Amino acid sequence: MYTFSAPLQIIGINPYVSVPDDILIALFAAAAKSTSPLPIKGTINGAGFQQTLVRYRGEWRLYVNTSMLKNSPKRIGEAVHLTVDFDPGDRSITPHPKLLRALDENRQAKTIFDGLTPSLQREIVRYISFLKSEESVDRNVAKAIDFLLGNGPFIGRKSPRCG
Repeated sequence: MYTFSAPLQIIGINPYVSVPDDILIALFAAAAKSTSPLPIKGTINGAGFQQTLVRYRGEWRLYVNTSMLKNSPKRIGEAVHLTVDFDPGDRSITPHPKLLRALDENRQAKTIFDGLTPSLQREIVRYISFLKSEESVDRNVAKAIDFLLGNGPFIGRKSPRCG
């Protein structure tokens, strides 16, 4: 485990911390790669988390969501204390049955979904899989299908079919 403190920053609507270079180098060595995404586990202010380090605009960032740190968007500028380590564990997520059914019922959306980058596929699956209420699942599955068909944004992204 590697320990550091960093100020909580924000890009767009996403709170994040920058990971010090010496810790990045150690994580790259443990993972035997230096490409994004890099699975990690650790703690933030003592609370455990499992997350992925990503490289965005040339900088490695650890995005901090509200399940990791309560009210994180309202805590920008606050110094947080972290431990991080490479996490080689399985991170596969089973898609929600309602998403699978909707894709099976709409061949065009399924074809587009299958053509997305693996990371965007995982992002859609993960988002829908972690919703709490069936109403939220239903609403967001419909939004995901619309997104795939070019009829609106989803998860903060423009449709892959929009120019």
